[in-house]
Amino acid sequence: MRFILTVLVLFTVKCVLAQDYKFGKVTKEEVSETVYPEDTIADAAYLYKYRKSHYVFVKDEGFVLKTDIHERIKIYNQEGFNYATKQIRLYNGSSGGEKISSIKAYTYNFENGKVVSEKISKNDIFKSEVSKYTNQVKFTMPNIKPGSVIEYKYEITSPYWSNVDEFVFQHDIPIKRLEASFEVPEYFNFKVNTKGFLPLVPEIENQTGVIRSFGGAVGGNQSSSYNVSETTYFKQISKYKLDNVPALRDEPFVNSINNYRASAKYELSYTNFPNSTIKYYSTTWEDVVNTVYKSSYFGEELERTGYFKNDIDALLGSRTDPKEKISLIYNYVKSQVKWNGYYGFYSDDVKKAYKDHVGGCGEINLMLTAMMRYAGLDANPVLVSTRSHGVPLFPTREGYNYVVTLVKVSGDSMVLLDATDPYAVPNVLPMRALNWKGRIVGDNGTSSLIDLYPRNKSKNAITMMVKIDEEGTLEGSCRSIRTNHRALSFRNRYNDTDKEEFLEKLENRYGGLEVSDYEVKNDKDLSKPVMESYKFVKENQADVIGDKMYFSPLFYMRTDENPFKLENREFPVDFGYPSITSQRIIINIPEGYKIDSVPEDVAIGLPDNLGSFNFKIVGRGNTIQVSVVSQINESIILPAHYEALKEYFNKYVQKEAEQVVLTRI
Repeated sequence: MRFILTVLVLFTVKCVLAQDYKFGKVTKEEVSETVYPEDTIADAAYLYKYRKSHYVFVKDEGFVLKTDIHERIKIYNQEGFNYATKQIRLYNGSSGGEKISSIKAYTYNFENGKVVSEKISKNDIFKSEVSKYTNQVKFTMPNIKPGSVIEYKYEITSPYWSNVDEFVFQHDIPIKRLEASFEVPEYFNFKVNTKGFLPLVPEIENQTGVIRSFGGAVGGNQSSSYNVSETTYFKQISKYKLDNVPALRDEPFVNSINNYRASAKYELSYTNFPNSTIKYYSTTWEDVVNTVYKSSYFGEELERTGYFKNDIDALLGSRTDPKEKISLIYNYVKSQVKWNGYYGFYSDDVKKAYKDHVGGCGEINLMLTAMMRYAGLDANPVLVSTRSHGVPLFPTREGYNYVVTLVKVSGDSMVLLDATDPYAVPNVLPMRALNWKGRIVGDNGTSSLIDLYPRNKSKNAITMMVKIDEEGTLEGSCRSIRTNHRALSFRNRYNDTDKEEFLEKLENRYGGLEVSDYEVKNDKDLSKPVMESYKFVKENQADVIGDKMYFSPLFYMRTDENPFKLENREFPVDFGYPSITSQRIIINIPEGYKIDSVPEDVAIGLPDNLGSFNFKIVGRGNTIQVSVVSQINESIILPAHYEALKEYFNKYVQKEAEQVVLTRI
């Protein structure tokens, strides 16, 4: 048996090594494959994923960073067609910007017993501006079908040699073969930070490089005082080789799946060029924050007051109450400057944003902080990494991509503010900003951490008065009162959407609900809970079998599926904020029926008071009263409690599925 296993292992290794991944060498077997053997539910898979990042010396420029990409993807079904579109982000800063070149792309299909290729047209490659500092190159592969194999390669040249994109080793589709390498000249010293659940240990090689016929700079903007015709240097090469990398698929209630994706991030620690002093880069969070604070696009903006001084003086008048000042300034900024959708914590031009009434996150919230300080309030900016950006696990300059404002009111009382969302209120940040901890930037670049998750529960109180007829048609009224993040979410959905479209979505959400007399109160009055009410009719809400009628007492509002399906989960469950949902339903049964049985009351609790579910039901005469209260008391539930959470929701779903039984009299 041991001999057989050894032969099988050797055969497998030989097959992997024998596979030719040279560009254009797509095999009949690859095109004919119908499922990925190790993951039969995969819609697509990387057959080969290659990246090489290395430094090249260019005369009169110094070192530039080049990255070569080669990817081969198998598409198994129509759901995998989105992998046939490639989007490449290019940073466009003050040094000329990143450039892409040597794009080659082909689609391969199996036709008439042979592999047929189709080349992408240059007219199908599009370049666009995403933001002031970001361009995008996008192309979609031609003639895509279930079974197609696509392959492309390109090269990116970047003058920003200190900023190396993260090496990503895991995606939401599996990878058959991955090869990656990073070549670093001896003049650069990097530290590497890894994350995820895969073992990532590179092979390290040392080689010699040569720079011929150059003068001036060795390393971009780093100057040196010597000129030679040839210089020999050492370079370190880190090589990663992985086979059959499993897919990492997104799960419900994950702040960002990228936090748990296997990857390696190389962060520049220092440079040491010939005849030059060592230059250190960000190596601690204190260094990062100090660099940010000293930037003219951040720290100096907090001191500028001339462009708003007269307006804030007129707004505040003789008011002295800190809470009143905070409210007036906060609402003023929200009404005066509209967010353009751009993230970032730096400001291009706060004065211009104020004048034009539109700006990015950096302009709006640095402006807000400056106004608060001008009003005599203790205010500081808070660096934030948005949920989609991930948790900044290691000190890097790219760790944060957003900024909000913190105002200390009195003692330990503090208020977090974000003026990019017109419907946000104090201590209710937009969902995108609720991501673990933010970093307070104090005077002179000092910093400390603050928890971004709220402590107050967001509430949704639902009251329904309904009657059900003998055919199972439900008719009645529904009222919902929402607070905090539940109110913020509703206002963003309701106020920024065509009202007819909003009602159509409401009706479709509940499977053909017929809504009338729809009304919303306090949609713009942020000082009060938002109230939604409507009348409705919904058919087929009960099963009538013989002289019996069966229905769930929560009808169309019951939870019918457990969102947690994995056997084990290695990352936290992130609800974003603590919440409580209460449902009070009064049901009038049809004439000619009596209550036969109702579900039993139940109370379910999570360990450590993380949450609870209470179900109560009482039937008297021709009326049934139902009370359901569910609450999650913490924003984050750690993996240690995942099994208990999953079982909690199983019982939750099962209880709401239990039925009332009526009997015809």
